[in-house]
This record gives sequence, structure tokens and C-alpha cells, in this order.
Amino acid sequence: MTERSTVTTSPYTIGVAPFRPGDTPSFGDKFVEQPGDLNRPDPATCSAQDTAPHASGLVRVLTDDGIAVGEWDPGLDAAALIQGLEYMMRLRIFDDRMIKMQRTGKLSFYMRSLGEEAVAIAQTMALEDNDWIFPSYRQPGAQFVRGRDMVSMICHCIGNTEDNVRGRQMPVHYTWKEGRFISISSPVGTQFSQSVGVAMASAYKGLDEACISWLGDGTSAQGDYHYALNFASTFKPPVILNVVNNQWAISTHVSLATGGRTFAERGLAYDIPSFRVDGNDFLALYSVTKWARERASAGLGPTHIEVYTYRSGAHSSSDDPSAYRPHDEAESWPGGDPVERLRAHLVNIGEWDDEKNTALAEKIDAEVMTAYKEACEFGDLATGPYPPASTIFTEVYETVPWHIQEQREELGK
Repeated sequence: MTERSTVTTSPYTIGVAPFRPGDTPSFGDKFVEQPGDLNRPDPATCSAQDTAPHASGLVRVLTDDGIAVGEWDPGLDAAALIQGLEYMMRLRIFDDRMIKMQRTGKLSFYMRSLGEEAVAIAQTMALEDNDWIFPSYRQPGAQFVRGRDMVSMICHCIGNTEDNVRGRQMPVHYTWKEGRFISISSPVGTQFSQSVGVAMASAYKGLDEACISWLGDGTSAQGDYHYALNFASTFKPPVILNVVNNQWAISTHVSLATGGRTFAERGLAYDIPSFRVDGNDFLALYSVTKWARERASAGLGPTHIEVYTYRSGAHSSSDDPSAYRPHDEAESWPGGDPVERLRAHLVNIGEWDDEKNTALAEKIDAEVMTAYKEACEFGDLATGPYPPASTIFTEVYETVPWHIQEQREELGK
């Protein structure tokens, strides 16, 4: 089989997964593309066509041995790297605890970010605090970067009396006004167009704000993806549009969504600088996003990014991936594990060791358990209490329509 990492045209039959349960998966032992292969163009002068090699190649910084190499190395200091590792470990431990809650009936539904922790965390760390985040459902880590309290996040997932959206959204469909974290949408893809619209508004107001959004490889087959790129191409707003290519859209393989070339290359047709980046390489993600933010701040418009990664876990708590892919497929992914790769880099530069790692993991686990217990004091799915029925009439309309008011009166609320 052609090495997966060399794709400029897809080695797959359109719509057919290369491996199914019982098969022995093999993506190739390593990525062919190496850190240092691609230059870092000047964001102030770069054209879309200047990024053609970056859209068909793969931007990497960390070697397989955990060494930072090439022009894309952002040169982060040890404190920033350790902070990034802490955020990723926090998200992984948080996810593990929350999926256990779901399995024991404490909440109804959950979605983990296993294997994709670097995506939202590295990218959000590269942004400014006043930038707007339009997430899909596997970017909750952005909230950790912005400082959201875990108790608040758990209360939302439970849907108890302290849920900040009063049960109006599904679990893990977070929204957080203070962190400029816009509500996750169940009709996937709508956030792409919305992010472009807010970016246009910021530009009209003369504000140094950017928007960032993510959608999955499967969702990129929907109209919202193309609407967003078309408007971004035409109006040149400060927006960063990410396609997270994690190989699977629920049970549908990526080969059904790609047109035979990389997702990143699609952006070139819209005259938007486009990059394909190793999504399990924390430094590469940070660096490409910082490049895009610099371009946005200079008033030069959008950047389109394909985040090349792998969904290691199930799509959601309702999914059984063993029904459509080999159980050990994730172990064959040549991009490795984002947490382990950043940890190895810190060890290589003498800033980390097993003792520190164990201590941090234990500290985070204790904090997550404390947050969980505190959140449950406000109620859980199994026993309540729940937000009162009257809340279905509040916090939606500025001026309540007559027919809603009539229904409220009928309820006696």
C-alpha cells in the first residue's frame, strides 16, 4: 500500500475504508515528510499559491525522536511547553472521568477528544484572549486554556441546576460567554459560516480580533464548509478555518469526504493560504496557528488549515468503533500520541521526567474528582434536582412573544 503520509492524491478507493475489523492496519511506519522540509513564508507577503507545497505536504516540527527542527519551530520556552502538556493531560483525565460518569448513569451522553488533545489546546494557546472560538465538539480543551472552571463544565454536562445554559443544549455542547467560546452546534458545520460572519464584523469595527473554527473531515462535505470559504475568500476577514481530518466521521471513512487530494488543497481554489499540519505535533499546530493569527492581525485575511490526526477513541459514548475498524488501528497511526510526543520533547530538553509526570497526573486527577463531587452537589442526571420547567420560557427572547407568554401562563409560571 502507498504510504498514507505521502498523499497528494488519495491511495484509497473513494468511500471504501482500507481496513475493517479483523484486518491488520498499516499506515506505514513513519511519515515521509520531515520537520524542516517546508519553509515558513512571511505571513505579511505570502500568497495562497505560495502555500501550495504546504497544502500538499505536511508541516511538522517534532521529529520521531522528540527533537524540534526547522523554521516552523516556535521557540516556546519550557514554561509554555509544560503548560501545554498540563492542559492536554487535564483534558485526557477529565474525559476519562466523564465517560465513567456516563457509563454509570450520571450523565446521558459524552464525547472524548482522545488522540486530538493538541488540536484545540495548542491552537488556542497561539491566539489572543480576545479572539472568538467557534468550536466543534472535540475542542473543549480550549476552555482550559481560557481558564474555565471544571465544575462549571461538569454542571453543564450533567444538566443540573448550575448548568449555565439551563439544559438547552446536549451534554458537551458547551458555551461560555466569558471565554468567547461560542455554543457548539449539533447540526455540524454551522459554526464555520458563523465564524466568518463574526470575523467580518470585527474587521468592520476595526478591532484586532480573530475568529477560529473547526469542523471534521466528514462535515467538510457539507455546504457550510464551502459557504464559509467563499465568503472568507471574498471579504478577507480575520478568520482561521480548520478541517480536522481524524480519519473517521462517526463510522464513515475519510475517503468518502475527500475528493482524492488533501483537504488543505481545497483552500487554494478559494485563493486562501492553506496548510496541512501534523495534528499530533503540539509545536507545529501552535506555530501554524500563530502564523495565521499574525496574518489576520495584519489585515490580510483568512487561513485554511487541515489538521492531520487520528480519532483514537469512539466517536461518542453512543458509538462502538469495533464495528467498523480494527481495534488496534490507532496504534498504527504514524503520528503517535500528542501527549506522549510533547512529553518526550520536554524530557529531551531536560525539563521533564517520570517523577514530575506522575505528580502532575495525580494532582490533576484529584482536582477532577473534587470538581466532580462539587458539581454533583447541584444535582446529577440520576437523582436531580433539575432546572425548573419555568426556565424553558426565559433567557431566549429579549422580548417574549405573545404565544410564548400565553404558554407560560397556561403552565402557571
